[in-house]
Amino acid sequence: MTEPQPMPAAPSGPPAQYTDNSEHFNILAILAFIFVWLTVIVGLVLGYIALSQIKRTGERGHGLALASVIIGWIGIALGIIAVIFAAIFAGWFVGNRTDNGFN
Repeated sequence: MTEPQPMPAAPSGPPAQYTDNSEHFNILAILAFIFVWLTVIVGLVLGYIALSQIKRTGERGHGLALASVIIGWIGIALGIIAVIFAAIFAGWFVGNRTDNGFN
């Protein structure tokens, strides 16, 4: 019988650089959550950008980005409702004037 041949040694070199993106929060997700309380539109846009980056890179922060988008749309809806109510009540106060200027 023949003796088994030894396996050749693996080439040695520096270890492969591996960064685990699941350990890092996406900075845009954090910024989106902050900005959505200050300026709704900026927070909403940053939230969508953060969701896209998180999907691509696997970073943490999906919940923050999603919360920013949801809060942003709620803020826009409340703003639209406030403008409608302001227009209705401004028209109501102007419409209830007894002096119409045609005396």
